[in-house]
Amino acid sequence: MAEENKKLTLNEQAEKILEIAENSGVQANFFFVTTFKRYKVQINILTELEAQIKRDGVLVTKQYVKGRENVYSHPAISDYNRTTDSANKTVTTLMKIIRTLGKNTEDESEEKDDPLYRALCGDIDD
Repeated sequence: MAEENKKLTLNEQAEKILEIAENSGVQANFFFVTTFKRYKVQINILTELEAQIKRDGVLVTKQYVKGRENVYSHPAISDYNRTTDSANKTVTTLMKIIRTLGKNTEDESEEKDDPLYRALCGDIDD
Protein backbone atom coordinates (compact mmCIF):
# COMPACT_ATOMS: atom_id res chain seq x y z
CA MET A 1 0.00 0.00 0.00
CA ALA A 2 1.46 3.36 -1.04
CA GLU A 3 2.04 5.91 1.67
CA GLU A 4 -0.35 8.84 1.35
CA ASN A 5 1.78 11.32 3.32
CA LYS A 6 3.68 13.45 0.87
CA LYS A 7 6.43 15.87 1.84
CA LEU A 8 6.28 19.25 0.18
CA THR A 9 8.84 19.83 -2.52
CA LEU A 10 10.92 22.96 -2.18
CA ASN A 11 8.82 24.70 -4.83
CA GLU A 12 5.60 23.66 -3.10
CA GLN A 13 7.03 24.98 0.18
CA ALA A 14 7.81 28.30 -1.52
CA GLU A 15 4.25 28.52 -2.84
CA LYS A 16 2.90 27.79 0.64
CA ILE A 17 5.04 30.60 2.10
CA LEU A 18 3.73 32.96 -0.56
CA GLU A 19 0.16 31.95 0.28
CA ILE A 20 0.79 32.64 3.98
CA ALA A 21 2.28 36.03 3.08
CA GLU A 22 -0.74 36.92 0.98
CA ASN A 23 -3.08 35.93 3.80
CA SER A 24 -1.02 38.09 6.17
CA GLY A 25 -0.94 41.05 3.80
CA VAL A 26 2.87 41.26 3.49
CA GLN A 27 3.28 39.95 -0.07
CA ALA A 28 4.16 43.48 -1.30
CA ASN A 29 6.47 44.32 1.62
CA PHE A 30 9.97 45.19 0.41
CA PHE A 31 11.72 43.01 2.98
CA PHE A 32 9.41 40.08 2.29
CA VAL A 33 9.76 40.39 -1.49
CA THR A 34 13.56 40.60 -1.47
CA THR A 35 13.94 37.82 1.10
CA PHE A 36 11.46 35.60 -0.73
CA LYS A 37 13.34 36.22 -3.99
CA ARG A 38 16.54 35.02 -2.30
CA TYR A 39 14.70 31.97 -0.99
CA LYS A 40 13.56 31.05 -4.50
CA VAL A 41 17.16 31.33 -5.75
CA GLN A 42 18.24 29.05 -2.91
CA ILE A 43 15.56 26.56 -3.91
CA ASN A 44 16.83 26.53 -7.50
CA ILE A 45 20.41 26.03 -6.31
CA LEU A 46 19.33 23.15 -4.07
CA THR A 47 17.38 21.55 -6.89
CA GLU A 48 20.37 21.69 -9.24
CA LEU A 49 22.80 20.43 -6.59
CA GLU A 50 20.48 17.56 -5.68
CA ALA A 51 20.12 16.56 -9.32
CA GLN A 52 23.89 16.66 -9.80
CA ILE A 53 24.47 14.48 -6.74
CA LYS A 54 21.85 12.00 -7.95
CA ARG A 55 23.46 11.85 -11.40
CA ASP A 56 27.02 11.44 -10.12
CA GLY A 57 26.34 9.52 -6.93
CA VAL A 58 27.36 10.38 -3.40
CA LEU A 59 30.90 9.14 -4.00
CA VAL A 60 33.06 10.40 -6.84
CA THR A 61 36.44 9.22 -8.06
CA LYS A 62 39.32 11.55 -8.68
CA GLN A 63 42.09 10.26 -10.91
CA TYR A 64 45.63 11.54 -10.55
CA VAL A 65 48.20 11.94 -13.32
CA LYS A 66 49.81 8.56 -12.65
CA GLY A 67 46.43 6.85 -12.94
CA ARG A 68 45.91 6.38 -9.22
CA GLU A 69 42.29 6.93 -8.14
CA ASN A 70 40.89 8.17 -4.86
CA VAL A 71 37.24 8.07 -3.83
CA TYR A 72 35.72 11.18 -2.24
CA SER A 73 32.29 12.30 -1.18
CA HIS A 74 30.73 14.45 -3.87
CA PRO A 75 31.93 18.06 -3.46
CA ALA A 76 28.38 19.30 -4.12
CA ILE A 77 27.25 17.73 -0.83
CA SER A 78 28.92 20.42 1.26
CA ASP A 79 27.45 23.14 -1.00
CA TYR A 80 24.05 21.48 -0.68
CA ASN A 81 24.31 21.40 3.12
CA ARG A 82 25.42 25.06 3.32
CA THR A 83 22.63 26.16 0.99
CA THR A 84 20.11 24.14 2.99
CA ASP A 85 21.22 25.88 6.19
CA SER A 86 20.93 29.26 4.47
CA ALA A 87 17.49 28.42 3.07
CA ASN A 88 16.29 27.37 6.53
CA LYS A 89 17.51 30.70 7.96
CA THR A 90 15.80 32.54 5.13
CA VAL A 91 12.51 30.78 5.92
CA THR A 92 12.90 31.83 9.56
CA THR A 93 13.41 35.42 8.41
CA LEU A 94 10.37 35.22 6.14
CA MET A 95 8.23 33.94 9.00
CA LYS A 96 9.46 36.76 11.26
CA ILE A 97 8.55 39.29 8.57
CA ILE A 98 5.09 37.75 8.21
CA ARG A 99 4.52 37.69 11.97
CA THR A 100 5.92 41.17 12.57
CA LEU A 101 4.45 43.04 9.62
CA GLY A 102 1.32 41.01 9.04
CA LYS A 103 -2.24 42.26 9.42
CA ASN A 104 -2.23 41.84 13.18
CA THR A 105 0.18 44.63 14.11
CA GLU A 106 -0.75 46.38 17.36
CA ASP A 107 -0.78 50.06 16.36
CA GLU A 108 -1.74 49.67 12.75
CA SER A 109 -3.24 53.15 12.34
CA GLU A 110 0.04 54.93 13.16
CA GLU A 111 1.98 52.62 10.88
CA LYS A 112 -0.42 53.25 7.99
CA ASP A 113 0.35 56.97 8.27
CA ASP A 114 4.11 56.39 8.18
CA PRO A 115 5.35 56.91 4.58
CA LEU A 116 8.35 54.59 5.09
CA TYR A 117 6.13 51.82 6.43
CA ARG A 118 3.69 52.30 3.54
CA ALA A 119 6.53 52.22 0.99
CA LEU A 120 7.97 49.05 2.53
CA CYS A 121 4.53 47.47 2.29
CA GLY A 122 4.33 48.34 -1.40
CA ASP A 123 1.83 51.19 -0.95
CA ILE A 124 3.18 53.92 -3.22
CA ASP A 125 -0.02 55.98 -3.43
CA ASP A 126 0.18 59.43 -1.80
